Amino acid sequence: MKKLLTFSIALLSSLMMMAQTGKSLPSIKLKDLSGKMVDISQFKNDGKPIIINFWATWCKPCKAELNAIAEEYEDWQDETGVTLIAVSIDDARSTGRVEPYVNGQGWEYEILLDPNGDLKRAMNVNNVPHTFLLDGNGKIVWQHNNYAAGDEEELYKKVEAL
Repeated sequence: MKKLLTFSIALLSSLMMMAQTGKSLPSIKLKDLSGKMVDISQFKNDGKPIIINFWATWCKPCKAELNAIAEEYEDWQDETGVTLIAVSIDDARSTGRVEPYVNGQGWEYEILLDPNGDLKRAMNVNNVPHTFLLDGNGKIVWQHNNYAAGDEEELYKKVEAL
């Protein structure tokens, strides 16, 4: 019974992820670290790919993934023009930890705050890290849930293919 339940949950999760493919970002406003409101649907990258990564300060795999990407990010940008937007799902109690953590890591990503989980819900993100890849037209073409060392290489291959 436990195996059937695990399989059913995995299948449902996969189907929900597939349902997102081909969609555009919803029109939801989030704050950046300077407090400016930004409509996520308005992000454009001159026809180049965009990576949206949901993460939290309390999530070790999230931080490992973003740190692994940070090591290669400048090269990724030079070679493909990709932009990464890291969306923190830290709630009101922990959102104050985001900026000091980001500054300490030296991440060059666009950081947005989703303390109420509005974008998280709209994009059916159930757990973090959760990464979306958008093509130059702003359509979701790929997504990945969780992180294991080396996953960033698969992501980069998907970016290069665009």
